[in-house]
Amino acid sequence: MLRLIARLAVFGLAIALAVPAHAAEKLRVGKAVPEAFSFVPLDIGVKKGFFQKYGIEAQSIAFAGDAKLQQAMASDSIELALGSGPAMAFIVKGAPIKAIAAMAGPPLLLTLVVRNDDTVKTVADLKGKRVSVSTVGSLMYWLVSETSRQQGWGPKGIAIAPMGATQPQIAALERREIDGMVTDISTALTLERSGKFRILMRFGDLVKDFHIHVIFATDRMIAQKPDAMRGFLKGWFETIAFMRANKAESVEIARAVIGKDADITARTYDALMPMFSDSGRFDPKALATLAGSFVELGLLPEKPDMSKLYTEQFLPAK
Repeated sequence: MLRLIARLAVFGLAIALAVPAHAAEKLRVGKAVPEAFSFVPLDIGVKKGFFQKYGIEAQSIAFAGDAKLQQAMASDSIELALGSGPAMAFIVKGAPIKAIAAMAGPPLLLTLVVRNDDTVKTVADLKGKRVSVSTVGSLMYWLVSETSRQQGWGPKGIAIAPMGATQPQIAALERREIDGMVTDISTALTLERSGKFRILMRFGDLVKDFHIHVIFATDRMIAQKPDAMRGFLKGWFETIAFMRANKAESVEIARAVIGKDADITARTYDALMPMFSDSGRFDPKALATLAGSFVELGLLPEKPDMSKLYTEQFLPAK
């Protein structure tokens, strides 16, 4: 009888080993840019196994801006995307996507840097000055316009100069061809450390109600793989919780992604962790600000019905 039981146990083990485990759902996840700290949770979640925990194999794919990211979603090259709040305007224009989570709030990522020579001492000194941004119609562009509006100068009180990549902007600022530039906090901290430049303002202090980043899914993904989206979002928000509780390890992983040293990465972590959402819920005031920005940037002729641009049905339960 004992031999029979042993044989049955071995037979059962052989069957168990012969049956493959349930394969993880592979999802291609796009980042609007490769090196921003904003998108580091994806890398940390993959490395720490938070997505795998929910049956998701997340493949990170980086792009050169929101436009390229949106093109990839339209062509079904990716299923999910980590992009900007203003990119929700693409949905109104017919992009086959929907926002499925509010990823981050105020634009703490972005700063305005000036030379450290007292040419521009305060924000009030920016009237009529020339400030560079990456592109026309970008979030950076809108933030400079909003700064001008809030100062009472109208949307064109500051001369905005779209100049593309960061390095040419730094060179132009140093040569006094421009008076300021908009850049991410990590780059700003690095420039400030050189002694030649300083951070004049952080746009998160100017705009409080906002969604600087959201997570998008394609319409096909929404229709065909709802459980995969739920699994991804569970992994995402567990990653955010891990990052809040484990600064040292998060910084160590992040520094390899953003290409900065430990000190700059740690300071970036301190500056940006407050912007990340713990729930993914969309805020009505932030959506209202976004709707206004679409019109002000010329992306849309009128404010859209924002309720049609997002869904919260895949978020983890409160």
